[in-house]
Amino acid sequence: MNDLNKLKQQFEACMLAGAIGDAWGSCFENMIVPDNKTTFYLYPPKAPEKKWAFTDDTQLTMATCEALCAGGDFDAALLANKFVRYYKEKRLTGLGASSLKAIIELEAGAHWSQVGREGEYAAGNGAAMRIAPLAFFSNISRQNIRDACRITHRNDEAYVGALAIFLSIKSIISGAWWGENNLFDLIISELPDTRVRDRLIEINAIQNSADIKSIAQLGNNGYVVNSIPFAIFAATQVHKIGLRDMYKAIIDAGGDTDTNASLAGQIAGALYKNIPAELLSKLKAVDNIEWMMEVVKKTRDCIIV
Repeated sequence: MNDLNKLKQQFEACMLAGAIGDAWGSCFENMIVPDNKTTFYLYPPKAPEKKWAFTDDTQLTMATCEALCAGGDFDAALLANKFVRYYKEKRLTGLGASSLKAIIELEAGAHWSQVGREGEYAAGNGAAMRIAPLAFFSNISRQNIRDACRITHRNDEAYVGALAIFLSIKSIISGAWWGENNLFDLIISELPDTRVRDRLIEINAIQNSADIKSIAQLGNNGYVVNSIPFAIFAATQVHKIGLRDMYKAIIDAGGDTDTNASLAGQIAGALYKNIPAELLSKLKAVDNIEWMMEVVKKTRDCIIV
């Protein structure tokens, strides 16, 4: 297999495994299970239907794919326009506050560099969740990554979280990380001094005696300092427990289940490429899967070495 074909396979697996994590995790995000042992219900609550569905994790990732194919070189303005188009076409589900604010202001005519949320509340994982496609294009700079984040999140932690995901996938593409060596050592030294980097260092020190459940106790909500290191650690466990059990452990841990499972899925998918048939079968039943697969195929054809 030549390098280009391998890269395209890695991209497709990255996108599909990310979408599986998003769709599966969306059934359980921040779910609180009623305690029937201690609470009396005159009419017991019905368990919510657990139907796989795409959220903005997959939807904005597809918008990023479209922008990369349409623009040749990375163009933040084009990416911002794709976000607005998806919003107008009602393709976006479950938008976070930062992304929603940015898109509404973009629709009103504001410049892409000025609409992202600032301050502590901009330190979410919304920029990282859609950054993966950039890793498969050779002409992407760190400034491109920062600009892609800035559209919705004008925050250094959000940027470094996205950069950590980008570097993780780049380590797979380059062959520097093959699943059994230490991914944390490869990416920590490449990151600016931030809380995201500090959390990665903390996990690196204990990872040999930890599992997904124990790392989740450090934090696994949508705060980028919690979500990104947790998802990266979960992805490093896939060679021990397999892809299906990786998703299950992430979801069982609670928190921001759709984004965490999507991020870990993107990394693990790019690494292993062979997604279990049962998961692909469930993915094919998700609403709008035909549209998603069309975007993935078009983007796959745009990738060059």
